[in-house]
Amino acid sequence: MAGIVEADNYEGIITRIEHKSRKIESLLKQYKPVEALKTALEGSPPKTKDERCKSANWIVVHRAIMAIKDVDSLFSALDPEYYDILMKYLYRGLSTGDRPTCDQCLRIHEKLTEKAGLGCILRCLADTVNTV
Repeated sequence: MAGIVEADNYEGIITRIEHKSRKIESLLKQYKPVEALKTALEGSPPKTKDERCKSANWIVVHRAIMAIKDVDSLFSALDPEYYDILMKYLYRGLSTGDRPTCDQCLRIHEKLTEKAGLGCILRCLADTVNTV
């Protein structure tokens, strides 16, 4: 996908997010929170400046993040390809100021930093193209 996604593609992005949301709810009902998180992180709408798309996707990712109970086992099942995008969403969660969200994001952030190292934080903060 080259360049920034224009607003005229908003409906297509929202449709994909709604489909992803239904799949995540199904996974959570099956007690598969790590699979739900992977699904939430896949196809996150990078390279779009449309805040409606970013917010809709954040809601889906937030639902999956909050369902994680065993943070230690999360990283034994989560592939490294998800680390950087997860870090971006953790910072978005911290920016909400919501106590339960911040607590969960900090727990995951600590383990993610142990697993992925400081480079993950630097890549996340330096990447101004793929914003969440």
